[in-house]
Amino acid sequence: MVSMNMCDEYGANVRNRIPSPAKPCQCSWGGIDDMASVKDGKRVLSAVWKESIPCTKHLNAMGHGLGNASSLFFSSVELFLDVKAIEGYTNDDIAHSSGEINGLMALGERMAENWSSKNPYMTQVTENYILNGEGSRKETRHVVFDLGDSGLDYKVGDALGVLAENPPHIVDEIIEIQQWDADMTVTTHNGDRSLYEALKKDFEVHMANKKFVHSLAEKVVSTGMKISMNIVSRSRNGENWETSEDAAGPLTLKPSMPSDDPSAQVEAILADAKAIEDYLWTRDYVDIMREFDVKYTPEEFMELVDRLKPRLYSIASSHDAHPGFVELTVGIVRFEYNNRPRGGLCTLFMADEIDTTGNPIGVFMSPTRSFILPDDKDIDIIMVGPGTGIAPFRAFMEQRVVDGGAGKNWLFFGDQSEKTEYYYKDQIESWIDEGHLYRFTTAWSRDQEEKIYVQHRLKEHGAEIWEWFERGAYFYICGDKTYMAKDVHRALISIAMDHGGMSEADATHFIEKTMMKEEKRYLRDVY
Repeated sequence: MVSMNMCDEYGANVRNRIPSPAKPCQCSWGGIDDMASVKDGKRVLSAVWKESIPCTKHLNAMGHGLGNASSLFFSSVELFLDVKAIEGYTNDDIAHSSGEINGLMALGERMAENWSSKNPYMTQVTENYILNGEGSRKETRHVVFDLGDSGLDYKVGDALGVLAENPPHIVDEIIEIQQWDADMTVTTHNGDRSLYEALKKDFEVHMANKKFVHSLAEKVVSTGMKISMNIVSRSRNGENWETSEDAAGPLTLKPSMPSDDPSAQVEAILADAKAIEDYLWTRDYVDIMREFDVKYTPEEFMELVDRLKPRLYSIASSHDAHPGFVELTVGIVRFEYNNRPRGGLCTLFMADEIDTTGNPIGVFMSPTRSFILPDDKDIDIIMVGPGTGIAPFRAFMEQRVVDGGAGKNWLFFGDQSEKTEYYYKDQIESWIDEGHLYRFTTAWSRDQEEKIYVQHRLKEHGAEIWEWFERGAYFYICGDKTYMAKDVHRALISIAMDHGGMSEADATHFIEKTMMKEEKRYLRDVY
């Protein structure tokens, strides 16, 4: 077991003895950029011990270089400095402190590994601002989370899991319609809590599910006698028809519409899986409860609704460029139905409830094994990320700048208008000016009469893209899975045909098998 007594005894006043950045650095460790590459904790601590006391800047950089152990690194260094500064300490005392430091470092790594969707790290949002220009029909935000003492680390390409809560007005409306006691104690998968807290934090109540719709069959009662009629025969325009096992009605007869009777309406909804999906498209529990005037006990309702699930977002920052923080690019989803405001559960939570209020929000890391930069920093990369799909490529670019390799970077970006959706403009232009971003190709779909998308720009630059592929370039895509990713995929096959001289079958094999599966240099983060 790791003893913490030495930190308690000696750690309180150590910060006061570390030189501030304004004072000359007393250590002999080169530039601060060199510190970020240090990965071996023992090597760092040994250097602190042998050299003079380092300045605060070097301490911060060293701590970040330790990755998951960074949260405990400062305690370790402070303890080392304290032991070294106190007269009368023997070699045995120093050896004892060294053992405790190693234990602290290991504890830090275990702490970082334990944060998960079931045990999120509760943090705060330090920045939350809109990226769109004036007049935009979209709301895209840059959101920054403080990783504090979590020990959490991440690499570019990873995702951040965020645990949201339901909008308070929806929780209030459900409780009011059902005439429940918001303060009553209920038991959920997260333990005992008030009904309000359970509906706010434990279940998805912002949109209804199919299980709840099916429950209406038992809850909705007919308002009158139910009469069923079947056509047994018909004569029309000289044509005769009679019922049979294969035909319950004439082929030209349109299906009857459900009556105003609530049970008939429920029956019509439940008769077809597609009808259920259409019915649920824009309805939440409040809509359905009001429409059919149904009542449930809290226990019945909680058995029907889904448990609240975390949302994953592509990380938009490099931890080397922003030590101690993780950043996102988030498209806020808002709409109205039945004169009531609706939207995305997590995006509205971050934009409206959390903002920068200091209220806690749970996060955890979701590492990727495939959507990663090439190990060889001299390899060229092509990135296609329209809209919020730019998020991981902002992180990629920040990392490529830190790494300093010779590989070229080509970014394709697009959205509706350059005036209102040119996200991270200043940073992108600085990358261009400083030679980090070799080429920046845009597709503004609404800035001209003909709509232009990233797949069109890819085809325009097909010859050069093919040259990059032949040199071993990696190709990345992030964004919409349903349309954009498919269009880009088809564009790549066309490029292989037009500029690689391949047949459609060979081009498809090259893109889908050779690049994507065998060489693993066609990588996608689509949703």
